[in-house]
Amino acid sequence: MTDLSTMGGDADPKDLANPQPLYRLLREAGPAVDMGPADEGGLDSGSGDGLVIVGGNDDVRHVLAHPDVFSSGIDAVAIGQVRPLIPLQIDPPQHKHYRRLLDPIFAPRQVATLEDQTRALARGLIEPLVDQGGCQFHSSVAEPFPTTVFLQLLGLPVSRAREFIDLKDGIIRPPVKTSEERVAYTAEVGKEIYAVLQEAIDARMEERGEDFISLFLDAEVDGHRLTNDDVLDIGYLFFLAGLDTVTASLDCMLAYLAQHPEQRRRIVEDSTIIPQAIEEMLRWETPVQGIVRVTTQDTEIRGCPIAEGRVVAVMLGSANTDDDAWPDAHDVDFDRAENRHIAFGGGVHRCLGSHLARMELRVALEEWHRLIPEYSLPDGIELLYSQGLRSVDNLELVW
Repeated sequence: MTDLSTMGGDADPKDLANPQPLYRLLREAGPAVDMGPADEGGLDSGSGDGLVIVGGNDDVRHVLAHPDVFSSGIDAVAIGQVRPLIPLQIDPPQHKHYRRLLDPIFAPRQVATLEDQTRALARGLIEPLVDQGGCQFHSSVAEPFPTTVFLQLLGLPVSRAREFIDLKDGIIRPPVKTSEERVAYTAEVGKEIYAVLQEAIDARMEERGEDFISLFLDAEVDGHRLTNDDVLDIGYLFFLAGLDTVTASLDCMLAYLAQHPEQRRRIVEDSTIIPQAIEEMLRWETPVQGIVRVTTQDTEIRGCPIAEGRVVAVMLGSANTDDDAWPDAHDVDFDRAENRHIAFGGGVHRCLGSHLARMELRVALEEWHRLIPEYSLPDGIELLYSQGLRSVDNLELVW
């Protein structure tokens, strides 16, 4: 039985694997559902007032479109940072200055220049698996593939990937129960991440490289050079996002395809549908299930009052499966003609790296299905999806 209380605390594994019925229950409960005080980890930012959860497509888009009322600032979520992360936790009007600097780095034309080396990396990870007859997909491909891509781009040593992944997990999936424990734990892990990034900045101050940190050190915003703290705050955000979201998306997509052989066969038989399939699986799976904002004033959503200073969790996964917004919302249709999902968020804070993520996902799915077209889950396995940002750590595949 689905219980709405799991949106704010520990969720049943079946709900984590199949959250869409829980999303529907959330939408039926009202435009803005006040969960009250929340003691558990998960989406809570540490506010003693707990969460207000928003799940309808139009309501989620409304929140994301009004950063003046629903701020993405540092008070929205505690993830070990000591200053607002750039540009995610900078609201307008200052936000646009940083996006003007960062958007060209992740523009489609620039991302396209990375495809050949990204494809070579994917092929190098997958080819040795072909004759093994099976693998643990998360550790063999989903984790090392985007991690290597992003560490190379950021300018951090790939040889330390395991250390960096553990630090990232300490922020995104800390081993805690309460909000207070989360804040304390992530603060300590955050210090280690800042130290890693400062070490890289110091090295690039001595000698520039072909990487993002070197680029940031020479960049300007409105005629002003970025400070050391600016570069740290951009790097901190990149560190977390670049080491997790594509991994989580690959986990969810391969888990879905392994359980739906008819959809998998379509990709194998016609690789040109992979970009459409990715968009539809992003809509259906939505690994980044929710993001948080904090209200800057008393407001309301369709008559539901929300006081100033409340943390508002907007559920992207719920919006993406809203029956009122999507024809046949609960059908996974790789031929869906119009797919304006918000798996990458919306409004001015929409994901900076969405073009890079799409390229990585496409390349990985193309190379995997070219080399390993037939695969499935082992008999009897129950996939374990993580709470918050969905991933599947025990994704065993056989062929």
